[in-house]
Amino acid sequence: MALAAAAALTAVLAGCSSDGVADPGGGGGGAGATGDRAGSAGSAGSTTAPGPTTTEAPPEPFTGSVDDFYRVPDPLPPGEPGELVRVQEVARADGRVTVRVMYHSLDARDRDRAVTGTISYPEADPPEGGWPVVAWAHGTTGLSSACAPSRAGAVGPAFGVEGVVASTDYLGLGPVGERHPYLSGISEGRSVIDSVRAARRLPEAGAGTRWVAAGHSQGGHAALFAHELGAAHAPELELLGTAAIAPAAALQETFGPDDQVVPKMVGVMALYGLAADHPEIVPEDYVGPEVEAVDHTIDDGCADQVIAAMAGIPADVFYDHHPLETEPARSVLAENDPGQVAVDAPLLVVSGTADTYVVPARVAFLLEQLCDVGQGTEAVEVDGADHQTVVGEAGQVIGAWFSDRLTGEAAPDACGRAIG
Repeated sequence: MALAAAAALTAVLAGCSSDGVADPGGGGGGAGATGDRAGSAGSAGSTTAPGPTTTEAPPEPFTGSVDDFYRVPDPLPPGEPGELVRVQEVARADGRVTVRVMYHSLDARDRDRAVTGTISYPEADPPEGGWPVVAWAHGTTGLSSACAPSRAGAVGPAFGVEGVVASTDYLGLGPVGERHPYLSGISEGRSVIDSVRAARRLPEAGAGTRWVAAGHSQGGHAALFAHELGAAHAPELELLGTAAIAPAAALQETFGPDDQVVPKMVGVMALYGLAADHPEIVPEDYVGPEVEAVDHTIDDGCADQVIAAMAGIPADVFYDHHPLETEPARSVLAENDPGQVAVDAPLLVVSGTADTYVVPARVAFLLEQLCDVGQGTEAVEVDGADHQTVVGEAGQVIGAWFSDRLTGEAAPDACGRAIG
């Protein structure tokens, strides 16, 4: 049973790396993070400088190898969030150009960091005001450099939006020698937002200021944080709405006997990942000897290797001190739980009735939390969709919702009626 569960989990979480993605080829951060997040409901209190227009020249095309692209310059030259460090063309096909990018962002401790990803844009002339931007946040791939989707030139779904698609790898996932702060909401959210700024640094992309965000699984968590932080972190941009698909949320909760395997694996990856942003967390203070013996897979493997190494470890020896019950990890996990801040931009939460990983009860908990804080939210539940199929099966619904946001239609709000 344990081996079968591990194999199934490997297939699902490793599959999150695609998320419907197309191949274009054919000091403790807690206080600072909380303060930034609390100021996210408006631009007041933001200390982030506005991004530039698209008139400045991007860096010269990077001509080295793909592996060399992910070696961050030492020292990293100073730059504002979204400012490009490197650009490397990936493909020109079907009237679109895809480039691999490295750009500046800020981590949860407000340190200047290099983030990688891809940007795909039409070769056609942009409309007045520029193309809208879809910022895509991918699902779980791992915590090490080799796990970055942009290494394969992956581009997120556009959901029928004609415009630019910016697909971040997230901070720490891509650059060689770094560890991705998995489920660190501030770092994830800023990575998503600054990918839009990076797109606007490419004059030929023709990206405007209007944008929407979408993300699946881990990416749903990232998209929710981008939604919360968008107005404060990038007041020069206009966030029209966010779609969070089967999002990782309610991180401190477990929902019955069918909600066990994923909380264990997602939880341990979050423990090791959050330590990258929160040095007060020492993972070895929490995990048992069997986990510690194989934790090298966090830094030298991807999600499938981590799952294969750890999923079969019995629950009663997995932790010596459970992070949900032991400080400081307990408080850090709470700080990185989305859905605790309301902003003006509307939200769409999408889930599947057959999802055994982000189970319906977890989504219902999130929706109640969002409504309680006053966040305008529409909920769509796709009958029969599971964690792997929900993005594709909900694609048309998400596309129609984005289209309405781009044309100025009022967003529906499920909080005014019964949910579920």
